[in-house]
Amino acid sequence: MLARLLCFGLTGLANSAVGWAVIFGGLWAGMNGLAANAAGYGVGLVLSFTLNRRFVFGVTGKVSAPEVLRFLAAFAIAYGVNVAVLLAAQGVFGADSALAQVPAIGAYIVIFFLLSQFVVFKPAARE
Repeated sequence: MLARLLCFGLTGLANSAVGWAVIFGGLWAGMNGLAANAAGYGVGLVLSFTLNRRFVFGVTGKVSAPEVLRFLAAFAIAYGVNVAVLLAAQGVFGADSALAQVPAIGAYIVIFFLLSQFVVFKPAARE
């Protein structure tokens, strides 16, 4: 499971880098900030789903709508936990402290990994 968590982290770094590249490339090409941000996050989520599905959790075969919906729900839950932890940490470290981001990011990673492992890409879906 530790190796899978490491692959999950590397996948997160890869989709973040690609998402940022799309955002900054869109801005460079003249897109407005909101459109560039939406494009970057959209591409990042698609890449995240694809890499996590195949390379982290070993799921092959046809992608199903319920699987995609579970992934999006897992993302939303993990992001919600991230925001809640961030707000709590800001109460300790201060609203503008970068340190407040550390537990928030950690919570996001743990929750998204566990939901991906046991709900989104559960073993029954690997057949």
